[in-house]
Amino acid sequence: MNSRFVFASVAVILPILTGCTTQDNGTLETVRVGYFPNITHAQPLVGLADGSFQKELGDVEIETFTFNAGPAEIEALFADQIDIAYIGPSPALNGFVQSEGAALKIVAGSMSGGASFVVQPELAAAYRTAGDSAFIGKTFASPQQGNTQDVSLRTYFQSKGLLEQVTISPMANADQISLFQQQQLDGSWVPEPWVSRLVSEAGGEVLVDERDLWPNGSFATTVIIVSNDFLEQHPDVVKQWLTAHVTVTDWINAHPTEAQAIVNTEIEKLTGAALDETVLANAWERLDPTYVPDQTSIDIFRGQAETLGFIQAAGLDFNQLYDFSLLSEITGQEYQ
Repeated sequence: MNSRFVFASVAVILPILTGCTTQDNGTLETVRVGYFPNITHAQPLVGLADGSFQKELGDVEIETFTFNAGPAEIEALFADQIDIAYIGPSPALNGFVQSEGAALKIVAGSMSGGASFVVQPELAAAYRTAGDSAFIGKTFASPQQGNTQDVSLRTYFQSKGLLEQVTISPMANADQISLFQQQQLDGSWVPEPWVSRLVSEAGGEVLVDERDLWPNGSFATTVIIVSNDFLEQHPDVVKQWLTAHVTVTDWINAHPTEAQAIVNTEIEKLTGAALDETVLANAWERLDPTYVPDQTSIDIFRGQAETLGFIQAAGLDFNQLYDFSLLSEITGQEYQ
């Protein structure tokens, strides 16, 4: 099965991986968890820092790995080096396609929202006056070709019949700021905290909050995936993890200020640099920590990626990508 679906994340730590720690007799000593040191992965940052996950898992040790991109995390899961991962829907879909449906399941949601189309103020003013024609001939950036925001950007212009009349240049989020400041970019479709950084550091203006383009203003930004083998062998551990995830999510939503402080402290520990507090607060306003998986938005996004040619997966049953049974047992709700 071939795929040309590619993707990116905004975290900055490379993984150091170890071998499998499940004993031959099936007794689990360690669960291995991957995530990014980024605000869109708030639950592992908070729940690992305050001990919520360890308390729920009891004697099962938690071994953590931080990643700088979705491909590396998927490769680690393929190599049986991690069991559970927080990841964007793009690499989750790609991993499912690459493995012909054999490698992983999405078992819960983690974050919704947090992506926007930021443009130069002059372009925003021209758009309000001239409409879509203001975009013609302009240059826009996304984090990486085929990633979540790249698909959203291309779909946006495709819906306007302008995809062939604009230039889209995928590049690292950090590079976009300097080019934006130099006015060599007319706009960028990026996730937080880069939306807020483009506004505060480069004078950008949010033209489109992506939440406004989705039904009910909700779309999956981060999900939890589990390797199929681990889910089959240790559903009890997955359920314990998800139980803590639900608890941590509820706490974050009830204590946003305290949660932001913990997230920023953990980001500084992992990357060596904390976020500006104002940037963090502004970015947080566009994010919705959640355990609801929002399969509908993932399916819509998959359709967009297929239309753009980033997914070629004829014959795969994408219903097999999802298993929300444990989450439903925990919350008493049915999800799709």
